[in-house]
Amino acid sequence: MRTTEIPQITELSKAEKILFIEELWDEISFEDEDISVPLSHKKELDRRYLNYKKGQNSLLSLQDLQARISKQK
Repeated sequence: MRTTEIPQITELSKAEKILFIEELWDEISFEDEDISVPLSHKKELDRRYLNYKKGQNSLLSLQDLQARISKQK
């Protein structure tokens, strides 16, 4: 669904849209329904956890991470 399909949303101010999103997010977060996680994501998490347990992680400092991100822009 797109916001353009709901005319009332497109007529809201930016502040009203933010409040609407906050309320919608709160409503979603209280629902008991689980959102299924794809098997590929679970496998990737398992792989990363195994590497962590084996000590095969390469961690970056915040500065290194910021440098990598800046290079990609």
